[in-house]
Amino acid sequence: MRLRHAQGSRLKAQGKGRSLQPSAFSLERSARWLVGCVVNLIAPMSAWAGGGSAGVRVWLPEAITTTAPAIDRLFYTILGITGIVFVAVEATLLYFLVRYRERPGRGAYYFHGNNLVEVIWTVIPAIILIFLTFHSQQVWSQVRGSPPPAGLQVEITAEQFAWNIRYPGTDGVLNTADDLTTINQLHLPVHQTVLIHLKSKDVIHSFFVPQFRMKLDAVPGITGRLWLSATKTGDFEIVCAELCGLGHYRMRGFLTIESPEAFRDWLAQALKE
Repeated sequence: MRLRHAQGSRLKAQGKGRSLQPSAFSLERSARWLVGCVVNLIAPMSAWAGGGSAGVRVWLPEAITTTAPAIDRLFYTILGITGIVFVAVEATLLYFLVRYRERPGRGAYYFHGNNLVEVIWTVIPAIILIFLTFHSQQVWSQVRGSPPPAGLQVEITAEQFAWNIRYPGTDGVLNTADDLTTINQLHLPVHQTVLIHLKSKDVIHSFFVPQFRMKLDAVPGITGRLWLSATKTGDFEIVCAELCGLGHYRMRGFLTIESPEAFRDWLAQALKE
């Protein structure tokens, strides 16, 4: 009994001693987690921005309008700032967890505060927010400000669950007898300013082409306006980014961006039909 009691006391003492020491496994796992966060934040940046050598895009789709790069730069600026702050905060937290862990014979120390530290962590975020405010306002003015003279005007009317697209006819004026109307088929010329008039027949919809980096709600009774100038030809999808009913999932449109010559040929052929 005495031997068993002595062994039990020794094990309890050893266990108590281990509990006061940081676990090497826990520290290693925390360090790996932090490194993984940094790698996941930084490593894909080239793929996000340029698509990588194989053309595989990890995050944002390709930008195909003149204003899209400015939106992307603003996005990456905010992502970089918040990413740096996140890593700094987590690294500081990890350091404090290890540096000020519980130790035998060491009590907690209380102090009221530090005015210098409080000023620093108030002023620096304020400067960052002021910078982001002015920078985002510049981007907003570029994207949603006064558009350049439009070479083409198109009217898009959303309804459950389709996009009705109207082009001007031979007179070049919308809402006249010779207009052309298509359903879910939008053709636009490349390198030409296009002004889109967006309407809704029934409920709120949202016109969204991810490659444009633009989204505009179609609200009943209101005509929204969106201008763009495409920089690349190709086929893309139009989606409704607003839950608009049971058939919302199938409200898809198809966008074709082509050369001005190809667009004129398509429009002339469609008007004949």
